[in-house]
Amino acid sequence: MSRLSSSSSVIAVLGPTNTGKTHLAVQRMCSYTSGVIGFPLRLLAREVYDRVVEIKGADRVALITGEEKILPEKAQYFLCTAESMPMNRDFAFAALDEVQLGCDRERGHVFTDRLLNLRGREETMFLGSDALRPLLRRLIPGIEIVSRPRFSTLSYSGPTKLSRLPPRSAVVAFSAEEVYATAEMLRRLRGGAAVVMGALSPRTRNAQVEMFQAGEVNYLVATDAIGMGLNMDVTHVAFASLSKFDGRQVRRLTIPEMAQIAGRAGRYQRDGSFGVLQWPGETLEFREEEVSAIEEHHFSPAEYLYWREGQPDVSRLDALIASLERKPGLPLLRAAPESYDLAVLHKLAEDPVIKDRARSSLAVKRLWAVCGLPDFRKTGIEAHSRLVRRIFGYLTEGNGYLPVSWFADEIVKLDNVQGDVPTLSERLAGIRIWAYIAHRSDWLENPAKWAERTRALEEKLSDALHERLTQRFVDRRTSILMQDMGKAALDMLPTEFSEDGVVLVGGESIGRLDGFSFHVDPAARHGDMKRLHAAAERRLGGELTRRAKALQEDEDKAFSLLTAKGEKIGISWRGYPVADLERGKSFLTPRVKLSRKLDRLSPIDQKQIEERLVTWLKGNIQQTLGSLVKLAELSELSTTPPSLRALLASLVEKGGCLPRVEIDDILKMLNRPLKKQAAVLGIRFGRLDIFMPALLKPKAIDWRLALLAVFHNRLLSFIPKNRGSAIETPLESDAAEMAGWVGFRSLGSQMLRVDSAEKLATMVHDRRPSQKTDKNAAHNKIDPSNPSSGQKTERKAASPLSKRVKKKAGDSAMEAVKKDTLRKVKMAGSLPIPAKKQPKKGDQKKKEKIPQSQGNTLRQPSFAPDQRMMQAMGLKADAFAKLMLKLGFYPADKKQKKDSSIKEDKPQWVWRGVKRGSQRRRASFKKQPDIPNAFSVLAHLKK
Repeated sequence: MSRLSSSSSVIAVLGPTNTGKTHLAVQRMCSYTSGVIGFPLRLLAREVYDRVVEIKGADRVALITGEEKILPEKAQYFLCTAESMPMNRDFAFAALDEVQLGCDRERGHVFTDRLLNLRGREETMFLGSDALRPLLRRLIPGIEIVSRPRFSTLSYSGPTKLSRLPPRSAVVAFSAEEVYATAEMLRRLRGGAAVVMGALSPRTRNAQVEMFQAGEVNYLVATDAIGMGLNMDVTHVAFASLSKFDGRQVRRLTIPEMAQIAGRAGRYQRDGSFGVLQWPGETLEFREEEVSAIEEHHFSPAEYLYWREGQPDVSRLDALIASLERKPGLPLLRAAPESYDLAVLHKLAEDPVIKDRARSSLAVKRLWAVCGLPDFRKTGIEAHSRLVRRIFGYLTEGNGYLPVSWFADEIVKLDNVQGDVPTLSERLAGIRIWAYIAHRSDWLENPAKWAERTRALEEKLSDALHERLTQRFVDRRTSILMQDMGKAALDMLPTEFSEDGVVLVGGESIGRLDGFSFHVDPAARHGDMKRLHAAAERRLGGELTRRAKALQEDEDKAFSLLTAKGEKIGISWRGYPVADLERGKSFLTPRVKLSRKLDRLSPIDQKQIEERLVTWLKGNIQQTLGSLVKLAELSELSTTPPSLRALLASLVEKGGCLPRVEIDDILKMLNRPLKKQAAVLGIRFGRLDIFMPALLKPKAIDWRLALLAVFHNRLLSFIPKNRGSAIETPLESDAAEMAGWVGFRSLGSQMLRVDSAEKLATMVHDRRPSQKTDKNAAHNKIDPSNPSSGQKTERKAASPLSKRVKKKAGDSAMEAVKKDTLRKVKMAGSLPIPAKKQPKKGDQKKKEKIPQSQGNTLRQPSFAPDQRMMQAMGLKADAFAKLMLKLGFYPADKKQKKDSSIKEDKPQWVWRGVKRGSQRRRASFKKQPDIPNAFSVLAHLKK
């Protein structure tokens, strides 16, 4: 490399940020046969390397940094960090970026050395701030200085709250803790941010920047590394702080440092702005002179540069230290403060073992090279010195190389992608140290192999760190919502609908569309709920219209009746609720009310959907409850006999089933032909209930239950758990009442379906023996030696003819006249039938105590019904007993059991009959005088 005396053209391109200085240098380098450019950051070197590779090809471009080397054999163009520039090679073009860093206490001496000693064979270019103009003129006589104006305007916007930060903003903080805290708050408030720090690997940094550049997030949080030429689409820079720790103390940023960072806002010809973040309880503002200097790009000229001997004397250890501490010979240069590498050297120089081993020039040179190992982990001088001492010890013993086993073990310790952001960042810093070592050709036996191993592990950890950064600091859904503003976003962020109903906007789930109902993702934060609903409103219109069309054209089996316990009755389409049922004129004609979830549809779509649902509902009612629909139609015809119309109307009102006692008066008005006509319509007259067997099928029960609940404005509180004849009586009174609606008769702990109750009643009456007097009972007593004798007598007694004969013989003439008179009175209808006088409780007990042997009282024999049918129905003994009582059977007493032919220990019953409707008649008729006989009736008629 040419020295200061070279006669090559030296040009300084000075100006603020966003003047295209780096772009100009790349163009100039690519116009020559070879070239090198030094950058302040590894990240920036990598960024430019990728650009030059696109122009010249990968085989002609090299990248050299402390931790990374890409060095093709035929490389002509080198992109390097300032410390890694190959100063012993000859290049046609040479350039150094951000040359004003010569004023930096820590690294200034490196940039000053390159400024004084870096020369290209044909052209040399220095890029930096205009503040260096006087110094450059004095240091490099004949230098050509070119000023470049900023392409866009940079203006101060004042303090801004984090929640009001404009999109495409970069927040600059000066510590990792500040960066993480700010990014976390941006995640909660604005959907997240990309994170860029100098400690990140190029792979992680590029992944984060790409996320910002692609618009996946609108915010970037970075350290002051952003000011070193990293080009991103930033419109506003917000300072989280105006102070930083410079290694010695916390101090306020200098104006050039402020300008370097603020200048990242506004790229090319787009204007930018800068300001400060307004934190609660804190006052953070730029001073007027600072704002003016930054906006107008006027800075105080630099007075000196830091210098240190770039080629120190390595003949002896004390000579090395002396040359590094030598004062500069020019007044414009100032001796650099003790840097990190020199501090480590001083520490090791105190060790007698190190002094003993650093006797030769080669050993001193190697010691100085080891002291230059960067402390990426920030462990401090003491800890880092111990690592350097160990490395130097290995290099000065044995074969002069680091032990492979030790080096491999240290790498294996870091090969773990588990952990949070700080843990992965620490591992990544650790692998950067070993990558730096692997790129030293004289420290390892097979450096290429280990360089590849460390590179692969660095990429692995970088990918894991990027993933953790994204997980921690980016809420993709909130970020999408922040972008989903205005009509343009509808095209920029496509909407997708997965098969399971998940709604994706820009590839991110915002919720689920179930039928016509949009449900926000339950994992979403409360603050995002309104934005998610707003995004759905803008984007679901087309999909809802498509689904409305599909509903109208769908087949009947796609619809079903919604009958959930404790909820309103409704209609669903393919499992999604679309309408509720409301009370209509009758329980067979409910109204359809569309769900509010369909309010997003147009009025035309809503009307067509309602018509489709009404059609389906009517069709299913006709199919399932067609017999009841027919009864309703006949009950409204004037040609139907009044008494039959009354029966049909009562049945329709009650849902096809009602207790017989409720319509005793109507039944008495029905003659045999009308009952036959009712039977043809499917009506069955049972001993306890009037019902329609066709309506007791499971599907019919479900529909009747739902429609009756709608008609009575009740929520469904009863759903049959099984489809058997007997069910457990619900504990809730509402549920028990609803079970009675659809044909279940209450029998204490159980309820029995009325058709099953009728089957049991028929079975019991068929097995019941007929009435016998005491004399016949004694005469017909079963002879144990001849069992068939009792059977013949029983069959004879049970004969209908024998009953009529006995009854006719027992009636007196007066009783016949009385019955004939009462029959005429009933037919005439002029006088209500007198209610039989009800005995008092005491009289009833007395009556029951009267021995059956007195007078001519008829005595009923006891019997034991067959319980197999009861058991098959699942009816318990106590429920069966209640049914027997309702049918008019009472438990047999001891004497009756003794006289019975049944010798087994089974429950025995005696027929006593049922007095129907006495209470209803007492309630409905006025009290009438007692009429003991037919003559009294005639006398009453005369009155």
